[in-house]
Amino acid sequence: MWCEPWKEGCALTLKVTPRASRDAVLGAEEGWLRLALTAPPVDGKANEAARRFLAEALALPKGAIRLLSGQTARLKRFHIPLPPETVRETLTKR
Repeated sequence: MWCEPWKEGCALTLKVTPRASRDAVLGAEEGWLRLALTAPPVDGKANEAARRFLAEALALPKGAIRLLSGQTARLKRFHIPLPPETVRETLTKR
């Protein structure tokens, strides 16, 4: 599952595609949610773009979303301080 309960919220696993034509959720695959971002994968720009996208989509402050792993990889895990059901429902509608 790409969104599972974890420490007062959930752990969200994303596979990020940088340098896309637009920021968008592309759907769930093999245990992760695919996310396209316009940001390049340099100097943490894609990580920040992912945090900003998630914060906006989930109506949270950007600081509430933490990168748990995948600083330099396409596969990333973020901590989201919301129940997994809420995150799944909200992101699959985008």
